[in-house]
Amino acid sequence: MKTDIISKFEGIYVAMYSVYDDAGNVDQARVKKLARYYVSTGIKGLYIGGSSGEGILQTVEERKQVLEAVMEEVKGELTIIVHVGANSTRESVELSKHAEQAGADVISAVPAIYYRLSEAAVENHWQQMIDSSELPFIIYNIPQTTGFNLSIPLLTKMAKQEKVIGVKMSGESTFELQQFKEAGGENFLVFNGPDEQFLAGRIMGADGGIGGTYGVMPELFCELNRLFVQNKLAEAQTLQNKINGIIKKLLGYPSLYGACKYILSIRGIETGEPRFPLLPVREADQASLIELNKEIEAAIAFYAKE
Repeated sequence: MKTDIISKFEGIYVAMYSVYDDAGNVDQARVKKLARYYVSTGIKGLYIGGSSGEGILQTVEERKQVLEAVMEEVKGELTIIVHVGANSTRESVELSKHAEQAGADVISAVPAIYYRLSEAAVENHWQQMIDSSELPFIIYNIPQTTGFNLSIPLLTKMAKQEKVIGVKMSGESTFELQQFKEAGGENFLVFNGPDEQFLAGRIMGADGGIGGTYGVMPELFCELNRLFVQNKLAEAQTLQNKINGIIKKLLGYPSLYGACKYILSIRGIETGEPRFPLLPVREADQASLIELNKEIEAAIAFYAKE
């Protein structure tokens, strides 16, 4: 029987960005520096190799290199969830086994993309990952990019397994989030995916959040979570609105990930440009991103005084 899953894994997880050198190759030294940066921000852990980490754009070996660097730097200090989803089940299983060998805490995966797969195909895809290691498994539901929306019957079936401990709900419906929480049961984790509705997700039953924009303002999401836990909902709504203003500006650039990575570079943390087809930051946008970084840092400083 699943016990203490919520208390063990709930909280704020940064969906860690890709980290390359100036030639576009995975840079393990830079990976370590970025992972170390997040240790003191108050987050629970890191989500490695997901959308923000460009896992789908990397080779299996590159994804292994990233995880190995993260584990060498922050193992035992942060909880590490590894996205092992790939288009082929064989590669996904290989990544699952590697995550266990590297000492990760949890594995997670989207369905395979491109093909419009049946529920039976997706279930088999996930099940082979689950069976390949002893690590807990978190389903990753992001229908707007995969074309597959997790159904309640499939979730209910999979949640009965000891190793299936939760779902990352990146769909846009908080009603579905609440339904997933109800279907999974008391000791089933639900992570909110859409950063702009973190508070709404928590109110509807999410146990924490995993997000990409967290990476440039983890302190603000930790504070937002704290305000929710303390039932200071009016203050929490004010902070969510502030965060959403920042997210709206980030989404105004040709590349969200390029903008976030450029902000980190302003802070002295080089992660390289996103990998094509994702676009880098345009030179014309750099000045406004410098100003946006000042806005974010001012908000972090303000809430640090509270």
